Amino acid sequence: MPFPPLIKPRRLSPGDTVGLITPAGVVSQETIDRSVAHVESLGLRVKLGAHLNAVHGNYAGLWAQRMIDFNAMFRDPEVKAIWAIRGGSGALQLLPHIDYQMVRAHPKILVGYSDLTALHLAINRHAGLVTFHGPLAMSTPSDYATRHLLNVLMEPQPEYVIPMAAENAQRALSAPQYATRTVAPGVATGRLTGGNLSLVAALAGTPYAADIRNSLLFLEDVNEEPYRIDRMLMQLQMNQPFGQAAGIMLGVFEGCTPAPGESALTLDETTDQHLRPLAIPAVTGWSFGHIRDQFTLPMGIQARMDTAAQTVTLLEAGVA
Repeated sequence: MPFPPLIKPRRLSPGDTVGLITPAGVVSQETIDRSVAHVESLGLRVKLGAHLNAVHGNYAGLWAQRMIDFNAMFRDPEVKAIWAIRGGSGALQLLPHIDYQMVRAHPKILVGYSDLTALHLAINRHAGLVTFHGPLAMSTPSDYATRHLLNVLMEPQPEYVIPMAAENAQRALSAPQYATRTVAPGVATGRLTGGNLSLVAALAGTPYAADIRNSLLFLEDVNEEPYRIDRMLMQLQMNQPFGQAAGIMLGVFEGCTPAPGESALTLDETTDQHLRPLAIPAVTGWSFGHIRDQFTLPMGIQARMDTAAQTVTLLEAGVA
């Protein structure tokens, strides 16, 4: 089905109210308090979802409770942005119950990553709303992450260049997964889509799947052994061949090494099997993922990846 015409939420301004929700994993009161302090430290006000303390196994309440908070924040005229406290698991349960016409009628900033990938892809596809793959409210992001988040949400520019984090280059000296690596050089321009690999793969073949055609496909994951990374990449490749994308960016795959003593390919060997045969630019180790120094990506807008300059350039603002 065709995507609805793209719409953008209003830019965020100092003093605006941000609604905190828990659409996925359960959170503690300490995590809620830390998230409130984080948002307020950015010069923003906070409104709490009514069911933040709900618990249903490892989920932040029943899906219906999480949907109540989701709907309430989109409908509340006081709330200018919606920020997920954490990822975890469970956001997938909400997708069949979202009123996408309501979301489109009340376009607001939605921020998060990891399990929030499910909401980003579904809302982008069925509401046509630009959402933001960026830090969670519970995060303790670096100055780099905060600067790029606020620039993208508060300071719309016709072009915005994002360099890789110098902090990650320093970490790469002792942790190779942080190293930026060009698998296939070049410049690619396309619509930003992707997110957490586990969620992108889980949605393949469903009505909420990412459409990678002519896109800049970005993927990241955490604590998955290379054989599982290979399986998820194969699932995506068989659903929509990667060659249909304009370019591919892999982020920092933290904790994605083989089990000790296991005969296995490395992460780079695993991903290269999928990226090297492609006739499109492809990179790994770029500054996004389950890491402190991550940049924010507006889902659905046009962007340009330059492997030589190691930059992502947003070719339009993500907010109005």
